Amino acid sequence: MLIEDNAQNRYLTTFLLEQHGYCVVCAADGPSGIAEASRLSPDLILLDIQLPGMDGYQVARALRAQPELDQVPIIAVTSYAMVGDREKSLDSGCDGYIEKPIDPETFVSQIQAIESTHGAAGRTE
Repeated sequence: MLIEDNAQNRYLTTFLLEQHGYCVVCAADGPSGIAEASRLSPDLILLDIQLPGMDGYQVARALRAQPELDQVPIIAVTSYAMVGDREKSLDSGCDGYIEKPIDPETFVSQIQAIESTHGAAGRTE
């Protein structure tokens, strides 16, 4: 699952993941992302931190508060790259952190490395 408000970022991320056998469901804001994640129980959540209305930190905490989602790996994918931003993401409940702009050459391998640590299985292969 991808929670991302920027249409271009959603397109690129979805394209890259689908090329590697992932099935991607998108949400454009925090509240709809929480609702979809609750409904679907995805294997993995990619979460933008800079979302309108409800930031990604709040979304991560809300997802972690749901027992059926508390073990789902959450990866922050964010342009927040200042000192302390990675730790703030991890402290809010994220399991991994990838900086934007993403590198199309390494993005999927970064996700797979975090997946292997947390046991997600989001691919259809």
